Amino acid sequence: MIVVKSPEEIEVMRECGSILQEVLATVRNAVRAGICTRALDELVGAEMKRRRVIASFKGYQGFPASVCVSINDEVVHGIPGARMVREGDVVSIDLGVYHRGFHTDAALTVGVGMIGDEAAHLIEVTRGALAEGLRHVRSGNYVGDVSQAIERYVESAGLSVVREYTGHGVGRELHEEPQVPNFGGGGKGPQLRPGMTLAIEPMVTAGDWRTRVASNKWTVLTVDGSLSAHFEHSVAVTDDEPLVFA
Repeated sequence: MIVVKSPEEIEVMRECGSILQEVLATVRNAVRAGICTRALDELVGAEMKRRRVIASFKGYQGFPASVCVSINDEVVHGIPGARMVREGDVVSIDLGVYHRGFHTDAALTVGVGMIGDEAAHLIEVTRGALAEGLRHVRSGNYVGDVSQAIERYVESAGLSVVREYTGHGVGRELHEEPQVPNFGGGGKGPQLRPGMTLAIEPMVTAGDWRTRVASNKWTVLTVDGSLSAHFEHSVAVTDDEPLVFA
């Protein structure tokens, strides 16, 4: 069921999103060559504790960490551990915060030090695809309008949109209805109404869109080994431009 949030609930989600923005910025600034991905998870845990909020991902369906750290051909759900970040890596950070009964969810991708032209293009296009999708998050539009805008933007740049994983509603649950695919036809799916809260998250690859799941049962990788990037905002539908929480 699609849940429309009240103004009071939207305000709580705005507060939750503000906290998420702070934590995500702290982690983004910590990403550098030589850091262990487990250290990024520990940083998130400390930042969450300091702000007296809960990491949405920790324990979610058994996920063992507070943050997803996905590197190079890893699309999403990378589990932090002993792996070291290296010069030239493409690192995606996906993070959720639970605060006062509500979740927000956001992600970004960064290049570490000097990165290649392909990686730079991938990151820039994925960031742009999120912005393009958000332009269509308007009351009266349809979920499919957002999906179509993202797909067209990405494919016009010669890249591919991951199809097995999508954006989603977000709020009292980390994942709510509706699903928000990053591909598809305009005018399809649920119609957007003020008070709907969504996580819009294009996942883009430099090669083929097909993915596989690693032996850890979590980390999603590109089948062809191509680089991947991921950007995400949690937003509320309004009568005008979307309200971006994080």
